[in-house]
Amino acid sequence: MTTMNKNTAAPSMHITTPLFATDYNVYINHTDAGGIVYHANHLVFFENCRRDWFTKLGLNGYFLQTDDGEIQHFVVSQADLQYKKAILLDEVINVRIDKVELKPASIVFYQSIHRSAPNEEDIAQKRTPLANTTLLSRAKIVIACVQNQITPDSASNHSAPMRPIRVPQKLRESIEQALTQHANN
Repeated sequence: MTTMNKNTAAPSMHITTPLFATDYNVYINHTDAGGIVYHANHLVFFENCRRDWFTKLGLNGYFLQTDDGEIQHFVVSQADLQYKKAILLDEVINVRIDKVELKPASIVFYQSIHRSAPNEEDIAQKRTPLANTTLLSRAKIVIACVQNQITPDSASNHSAPMRPIRVPQKLRESIEQALTQHANN
């Protein structure tokens, strides 16, 4: 039998600052008849958060045009979600991008949704607290960069409408710069 020291076994209480975080209101259209957010709408909140972060970085979100006029965009290729607690009607939730990994042809997002319990200082400063929150769900979402292959002639053909491509350099540089700035803060 192994005995562990109580102090060494305790999880770290260090609070990490998310790469990006934003608040969203929960409306009736997000919920079921009981006022609980549909499980699929967790994905919607995660998607909106990623889009808002791309916009903050000065990018046109998911549709990028190459110099030769081709359209590149992103599709979710994997989503691993863990539901921890219900999100309820009329709450304000804080959706975060906690970590990002750049791969050659995809981007891996680690995201979370939190319920905030603001203290008086947070209320006075009109800010969302990072420390006093309840984790509602978290996800690892992989988005793949793809090139449209659909032309008017190929629309009726059942060939692949898109092909995987490398993450565009402008997007890669913007994300790398945001990651570096975050690490330095």
